[in-house]
Amino acid sequence: MDKTISFIQPSRSNLKYLKWSYESIRKNLGYRHEICMADDFSDDGTWEWMKEIAEKDSNVKIHRNNGPTRLGHTILYDTLVDIATNDIVMIYHADMYSLPGLDDKILKHIKPGVVVSGTRIEPPLHPQGPEKVIMDFGIEPEEFKEQELLNWYNNEYVSTRQTTEGIFAPWAIYKEDFQKIGGHDKLFAPQSKEDSDIFNRFILAGYKVIQTREGCVYHMTCRGSRFADGAKRNPNGEVFMKNRETDEWLSQNVRSTRNFIRKWGTTVEHDEYLKPIVTPVYNIGFELEESCEINLLRELEPWCSHITIPDEELIKKYIELEQSNTDYRLEERISSVVPKNPTYDIRVIFNPNHMTQQSLQILSQLSKIIQDSGEEGQRFQLDIFDIWIEQMVEHQEDNIVCDSN
Repeated sequence: MDKTISFIQPSRSNLKYLKWSYESIRKNLGYRHEICMADDFSDDGTWEWMKEIAEKDSNVKIHRNNGPTRLGHTILYDTLVDIATNDIVMIYHADMYSLPGLDDKILKHIKPGVVVSGTRIEPPLHPQGPEKVIMDFGIEPEEFKEQELLNWYNNEYVSTRQTTEGIFAPWAIYKEDFQKIGGHDKLFAPQSKEDSDIFNRFILAGYKVIQTREGCVYHMTCRGSRFADGAKRNPNGEVFMKNRETDEWLSQNVRSTRNFIRKWGTTVEHDEYLKPIVTPVYNIGFELEESCEINLLRELEPWCSHITIPDEELIKKYIELEQSNTDYRLEERISSVVPKNPTYDIRVIFNPNHMTQQSLQILSQLSKIIQDSGEEGQRFQLDIFDIWIEQMVEHQEDNIVCDSN
């Protein structure tokens, strides 16, 4: 095939995996594809190694974030896509080993308006799923059983279907399609939920998502900022993560999850093959009849377009604590009195001090409830909520393009 791919690989202090990944691309796919790598303020010699490789390999492009803090792959993916010279780019993690033929299997299906994912073969670090294959060929580059993997892949691996519909890394797309929707949303920088967000936007933009079950990578799994000290084995050989997620990853995941809810009105949703499910986004206003504790306000605020709570001091305190965690202007989302000309179409009136876990669950599913059984002009009671549906205007397509990027 005459098409070529630009592999997009940001890395942060992940040098041994990045070396392993680079070598697999060159060994199994050759030198015709471009590799675009970014060093995100690493402290393990990543940049020095990248410079050496770029001098030897003319089809490598490199970029460095000089710090003093990390940018994250949300930003660096897009930076590398911008400098890529091929029409097709592939988001490709630094802890992925390319099996032979991955490129041809991806290129077999790709065309404008189509996003193609490879199939991940992974050691047993996470639960099985129909979109991946759990097989243990090593959990670190130094114990990687390359020949066993290749023998198994060439002689035993059988997929009953050539393709399924789903999307996850590694995924390839025409650069023009990626840039048409503005790339990743910086709202989710430095990482976490940026992939789920852009996958939703691909679906809304009408792109088709295909997973080739023939083109595969071996994925060491989550060897970035998520886990502090990689994977280990018990004496009986079972695999486990030595340390829990880092505090940095946990706190950023909470921020990104809350911003995802603000933007989409739901948590991340997909089918069993990881094809996104996009729920309608409605402009919903919560009108609280009384004040409440700040922790409850924190629970409630992301689930609506606007929230009214009769407590100016609480609002001030909440904005001071939360504004640094989001690009949304909270002073525009929260008020102490009901707006004279509200921008929201659906009113939800309730006393927050009567909230239960069931009440919170209803709010988290409110968009689906309205989609399934709501009607314009309808007013009804549900649990503690007095719900008025003035209009059922859907806004999810407003999210397709990231103009702020």
